[in-house]
Amino acid sequence: MGQSLVKNYIHIIFSTKGRYPLIINPFEKQLHSYLGGICKNHECTPIIIGGYVDHVHILCLLSKKVSLVNLMEDLKSSSSKWMKTLDFTLKDFYWQDGYGSFSVNPSQVDVVVEYIKNQHDHHRKKTFQDEYRAFLKKYKVEFDERFVWD
Repeated sequence: MGQSLVKNYIHIIFSTKGRYPLIINPFEKQLHSYLGGICKNHECTPIIIGGYVDHVHILCLLSKKVSLVNLMEDLKSSSSKWMKTLDFTLKDFYWQDGYGSFSVNPSQVDVVVEYIKNQHDHHRKKTFQDEYRAFLKKYKVEFDERFVWD
């Protein structure tokens, strides 16, 4: 084969350290745009970025030129440093150490887009922890509750 043809949709989820509710207006949209820029810099086309006050969801196409771990390292470290520059109230902004990343079937991309669009409504009824546990169970990821949240 002369070409490397790749199309890997991934749904990435990560939270603020301690799940502190620091992603508020006007910083929320700015943060989502900033994260999208980082994805673009890695040639990982962002489809949608959203979330709630304590976490983000990113749906993107993972580039064939970058590893997930390198993308995540840049997403989290760069955006954490950048958030601290926006306002003195964000001086203690950090991301939790871990993250979740899940492959998305191309036929389900629209479903995931709608899910991410409706995060604010969704979290009126469900905590981030419950949401994340549901993803882990859906994707049959084995986990130890003691190590997921800190």
